[in-house]
Amino acid sequence: MRARDALGPGELISSVEDLAEAVASPAELRRHLDAVGYLADEGIATALFCAVRLPQPILLEGEAGVGKTEAAKALAAVLDTPLVRLQCYEGIDAAEALYEWNFPRQLLEIRLAEASGSDIGAGDLFSREHLMARPLLRVVEHPGPRPAVLLVDEIDRADDEFEAFLFELLAESAVTIPELGTLRATHPPVVVLTSNRTRDLHDALKRRCLYHWLDYPDLERTAEIVRRRVPDARAGLAATVAAAVGRLRTLDLQKPPGVAEAIDWARALELLGADGTDAAALLSTAGSALKYREDLDLAVERGGAWIAGDPHGR
Repeated sequence: MRARDALGPGELISSVEDLAEAVASPAELRRHLDAVGYLADEGIATALFCAVRLPQPILLEGEAGVGKTEAAKALAAVLDTPLVRLQCYEGIDAAEALYEWNFPRQLLEIRLAEASGSDIGAGDLFSREHLMARPLLRVVEHPGPRPAVLLVDEIDRADDEFEAFLFELLAESAVTIPELGTLRATHPPVVVLTSNRTRDLHDALKRRCLYHWLDYPDLERTAEIVRRRVPDARAGLAATVAAAVGRLRTLDLQKPPGVAEAIDWARALELLGADGTDAAALLSTAGSALKYREDLDLAVERGGAWIAGDPHGR
């Protein structure tokens, strides 16, 4: 590789050579993630570094709202490459994930052939021109020069059969279409799977992936994330919201608030012109952070002053 200066924070990765240079170490990747607005700790930076450089799919697990999806988005931004997102849900299948035949176009081809008296065979109808690419096929066919980032979001919402369907892509960066055969990626994608752990994933899927548990960031990093996402927030608001979210997590909540909820809460308080010491405003906007009636009831029971940091107030 030719000698050159290291890329500065925020510089786009413009070649395969630059890709290797930008992710020369976990520390360098962490620096670039920071430049695009994602505050990564050493653990997630190292995990993403390995996913890019080995390369190997990575499974990010953690509570909802800790930044799993944002990690994949930030990685794509650093690499200056497309992010292709596959949102999983119950019942998802190959038609939504891999490909679907363009039946209207096939029907038109048949009618045109009949009108002209031409012969038309299965090979004419089931060709690449009649195929509509879904996320998995798009990343396999991505022309490069850098690999696309494939985000398989909330894989735990899909079923066991769909997990098995992904094995070929995860292990070989390839997909099989019966009518066309096996298609292999010339630029294997960087694959990031996320799970909120609503169910256990199969060992066969985990065996094909690196694994990283993404925990809630500490108070200081949460405050810094809020400051970056709500730059117009009043002085001290980010730190107070971060602390309030931390206190709420000590309660027996159905859904503890994550970083995304902390950002939403800060935005609501900023919109109202409130600061973090306004107990009434914190309580009235708690629906930005808490999403269940029972959780809101617990917050109300504790009182706005407790949320704001006064253990004796109401």
